[in-house]
Amino acid sequence: MSIQAEQYVQERLQDQIEWYSRKSSLNKKYYYVLKFCILAFSTAIPVISGFLDFSDTAARVIAGVLGSLIALLTGAISLFKFQEKWTHYRTTSETLKHHKYLFLTHTHPYTSESKAFQTLVNHVEAVISSENSEWDQVVNKMEDKKEN
Repeated sequence: MSIQAEQYVQERLQDQIEWYSRKSSLNKKYYYVLKFCILAFSTAIPVISGFLDFSDTAARVIAGVLGSLIALLTGAISLFKFQEKWTHYRTTSETLKHHKYLFLTHTHPYTSESKAFQTLVNHVEAVISSENSEWDQVVNKMEDKKEN
């Protein structure tokens, strides 16, 4: 059984482009929302300090909670690496798109009619395999840290 170029482009390549694009957009959204919350909470503390009497327990509690939320959100951004994932997934999506359009326009390295499809598959699968290998390394590092 063999797969045809059109089927591969639609079912494998386009599917992967869309998956990486969705993941990129989602991580970008998480990153911006968390960064905006950090900014809003950070600017709220001086406002609270200026307008509320700090002998009032509520004002101290509010400022403390906001400070704790800032630390928590900053840690979440660092832990989940939303910005890094966003840019990495976007780069992968754009790399796959690049190969797709080079292939569809018969542009180098896809100029040879007889080998264009094989070359496309090799490049696309190498990009996807590289991504999977990087993910496996990240997961293994996290498991090693848990064990130690």
